[in-house]
Amino acid sequence: MSETQQEDPGVVVVGAGMAGVQTAVALREQGYEGPVTLLGAEPHPPYDRPPLSKAVLLGTAEGSAFDVDFEGLGIGLRLGVAVTGVRPAAHLVDTDAGPVPYTALVLATGAEPLALPGTQDHPAVHLLRTLDDATRLRPVLADRRTVVVVGAGWIGAEFATAAREAGCHVTVVEAAERPLAGALPAEAAEPMAAWYAEQGVELLTGVAVSRVEDHGVRLADGRLLPADAVVVGIGARPATGFLAGSGIALDAHGAVLADGLLRASVPDVYAVGDCASFPSARYGRRLLVHHWDNALQGPRTVAAALTGQEPAPYDPVPYFWSEQFGRFVQYAGHHAPEDLLVHRGDPHAAAWSLCWLSPAGALRAVLTVGRPRDLTQGRKLIASGAPFSSRVADPTCPPQVDHGLTPHLPAAPPLGLPVPVTDQPQSPAGLKGWPQTPAGLERRPQAPAGLGRWPQAPAGLVLGWAPPRPVRP
Repeated sequence: MSETQQEDPGVVVVGAGMAGVQTAVALREQGYEGPVTLLGAEPHPPYDRPPLSKAVLLGTAEGSAFDVDFEGLGIGLRLGVAVTGVRPAAHLVDTDAGPVPYTALVLATGAEPLALPGTQDHPAVHLLRTLDDATRLRPVLADRRTVVVVGAGWIGAEFATAAREAGCHVTVVEAAERPLAGALPAEAAEPMAAWYAEQGVELLTGVAVSRVEDHGVRLADGRLLPADAVVVGIGARPATGFLAGSGIALDAHGAVLADGLLRASVPDVYAVGDCASFPSARYGRRLLVHHWDNALQGPRTVAAALTGQEPAPYDPVPYFWSEQFGRFVQYAGHHAPEDLLVHRGDPHAAAWSLCWLSPAGALRAVLTVGRPRDLTQGRKLIASGAPFSSRVADPTCPPQVDHGLTPHLPAAPPLGLPVPVTDQPQSPAGLKGWPQTPAGLERRPQAPAGLGRWPQAPAGLVLGWAPPRPVRP
């Protein structure tokens, strides 16, 4: 290595979750030879978050560390280092261990869960975002205690599922009139509400929490719900508070305003994953996606840009999946209020789908419950931008293109276009229950010979690896 290369501080990646790890390994796989430093605030080796709300929480797995040989890849891993600020003009990252210089900086700090006001120091109140959070909650489930979950979003439903599996008495409190009110319309959420009762979970909607008391949760209507533990799942926000005063532009939700190559508003700074919003030509607006698949895909664009390539603008079809109450739920795309909602099958049956069509007839989003083939076909059609077949409502007919029409993608929005408010769950809702087969699916394929065990990637192969998609072959 030359003297010039030795003096080059190289790329510093802030955040050691999926997006940060993928970025560091992608740089090596795409030929970057300079220094790569990965800063993680937690003391634990980098790990995957999705298993926390299932296998780790239930004690069937001790952790979910990434199977990556950081030393062998020449990636400097610094754990337990909290970033406190960024000085773009000086090309410095400030940390509690001192300043860290960079040639290029990648922000991959993810999202942080919202706390219930006034409960931050209450010993019975829990969040579920980190390995330490899951470890603290394990005894609650192991002792089959009485639990109140605040928030009927994705994370609330997934935790309630695990708690009932462990034998806990569970009550879920939701201030809105239905579960997932910020993410899905009533036609989708209404049948999901019945899933709670089927599993023995009491769901209370349309009532807010007033406060957490010593022995329970006091509701705004005066009722007291007994509780040994309270789990809060009321959403998340980009973890970007340390950027205050840096000059790096943020949107109204606190996400870094990235462009189509995931570049921030100042030179030599990129942002990827849950902490960044980006312009989507496909949807004609900026998107802020708090899901695991976004953290998996975005780093490839960042690495390509940093290695002098000319990548296409980052414009994925957003995707996530969730296991809750014995159902396997998948969603691809992004829907808007003006889109036409079409049912495929009976939403009160075991398997059904919802499709959102644009005014021009193109498929914008698809939600499936126990219909993985609909998801697979739908995701491809969304990516193509092609208008949908008029037989979309027929559940016996696979989603397909209407070849008589021409696909159309709107122009990308300006950089500062506001992001619509959505229900932002903690952590990407994917891979719950792996390596078990998700409910309703066929036997999960084995890992290819020589590529290690699922769901971890083989050492040094994170970029080219993706878990087996939860769909039928």
